[in-house]
Amino acid sequence: MGFVTDEVRARAEKYTGDELCREKTKEFLKEVDMPNGLLPLKDIEEVGYDRETGVVWLKQKKSITHKFESIGKLVSYGTEVTAVVEVGKIKKLTGVKAKELLIWVTLNELVLEQPTSSGKINFRTPTGLSRTFPVTAFVVPEVEKPAVAKEAIAN
Repeated sequence: MGFVTDEVRARAEKYTGDELCREKTKEFLKEVDMPNGLLPLKDIEEVGYDRETGVVWLKQKKSITHKFESIGKLVSYGTEVTAVVEVGKIKKLTGVKAKELLIWVTLNELVLEQPTSSGKINFRTPTGLSRTFPVTAFVVPEVEKPAVAKEAIAN
């Protein structure tokens, strides 16, 4: 985890448990204006976020491959995903690869080209290659939590 030092870990907000980690992942993505479906991880064991440096890490039980249906792209997420985040940008990304034709290419930076829900997001590789897709391809509709009736609270 290279830049996830003991100092960063000590300072960071840390969460464990799949459900809470998924919620916190969506929260930090929203905080940096990135689409909420960008990290569709499963069985997450730990999420950490150091707001001071922007360092984020996510650990999941096993690697997964996710297909973003609307753009027909496969993306592989390793057991550890790390990054440095700022508004509209995820940089120094590790643990994420995308399938291009017949090969898997490492992604190391995601940048919003037009920071709106109708904008574009650019995926960059360490070699300088990049692809741009609509932000909407990575947005998952939010499920509203049902309102708790006052009667249920009183009981």
